[in-house]
Amino acid sequence: MILKDHYVYVNITTKGIIFLTLYVDDILLVGNNLEMINATKQWLSSIFKLKDMDEVRYVLGMKVIRNSSKKLLGMWQEAYIKRVLESF
Repeated sequence: MILKDHYVYVNITTKGIIFLTLYVDDILLVGNNLEMINATKQWLSSIFKLKDMDEVRYVLGMKVIRNSSKKLLGMWQEAYIKRVLESF
């Protein structure tokens, strides 16, 4: 767990790294080892009732952009920016 961030958990092993983030009743798993991600999902689903939403497209109102070939991950806050601009 990252200090002061009680909603972000990190598991670092020789096989890879995985981040588990929590927000209310949503879990987001991110990592560089698909086996670790699948094992974590399987373990969590043995304890909790889960619904796998597949690859993330939106999280907390932000669009997630992936480019696997370039190994890039980005987030786009267009909806939030539009709401702020419209309020002014």
